[in-house]
Amino acid sequence: MVITPSPPIHRTVDAALTDTYALGMSTQPATAKPIAYLARTRRYYQALGYPPYHWARNIEVPFAALQKPLADSRLVLITTAALLQQGIGPQGPGAAYNAAAEFHRVYTTSVEPTPDLRISHLNYDRSHTTADDANSWLPVERLREQVRAGRLGALAEQLIGTPTHRSQRVTREQDAPDVRGACRTLGADAALLVASSPFCHQTMGLLAWHLEHHGIPTVILGCARDILEHVGVPRFVFSDFPLGNSAGKPHDADSQRRTLALALDLLESARAPRTSWSSAQVWQEDAGWKADYLNVDGLSAADLEQRRREFQAQQDVAR
Repeated sequence: MVITPSPPIHRTVDAALTDTYALGMSTQPATAKPIAYLARTRRYYQALGYPPYHWARNIEVPFAALQKPLADSRLVLITTAALLQQGIGPQGPGAAYNAAAEFHRVYTTSVEPTPDLRISHLNYDRSHTTADDANSWLPVERLREQVRAGRLGALAEQLIGTPTHRSQRVTREQDAPDVRGACRTLGADAALLVASSPFCHQTMGLLAWHLEHHGIPTVILGCARDILEHVGVPRFVFSDFPLGNSAGKPHDADSQRRTLALALDLLESARAPRTSWSSAQVWQEDAGWKADYLNVDGLSAADLEQRRREFQAQQDVAR
């Protein structure tokens, strides 16, 4: 018997600062569809000479409900961002992809003060964002605001950093149990997972599956809708923004608050797995930015060869 996954429960929503909804369609043109990252990355890496990657796919998705009101719950933040390391090259805003900054085991670090984490090792959209506002991918301050407002009971005193592996086995068998153990140690009642790159989205999807299977409710913030819905996740808030801005627009506290409000509301209200909400926020009226990320159209043979050499060099560094 062939088991097919149930379709995502999906709707477009927006959250005002009062936590009320303005339900309805986005103002984005119908032609401005989300980027098809699965197809885009497949074509790109095939053009560089690499075989197609087989993305994770869960047919059955577990679901864990909150066991207490959100106002009484302790939430832990899970990120793929890396601790700043000295002497390994640029890691700050706008830095080129830096494979030397990759890490390979789960870590925890205090959220007070806000830790100095970077995403230079991740393939976020460097053409349209520079990662110069950590609140757009590390919502520590926005979470603190929710605790002060009484919307959230507590933020765990440490966040959890997890590596992104192309090996799904390593993520499932090594990192997922380590993350679950850290959640238990921190007394987390729920987890907020924030993805930045295509492989971040797969990693967070696999972690959410594992955590929910063991009774820890999760919600994911992401910008690659097709990847997470392909993996199959319990709860997901999609923002149609360039990769690297899953927690809201940079230098826009209102956007970040609205994005986090959706995540907290979804954490409370979802009643079944594969519940996916789209933020009604628009990155910009001109959706032309979607044509750029890892798009082989318009690249010459010389461009592709140069990118192949650069990619291989970074893989050598990572190894």
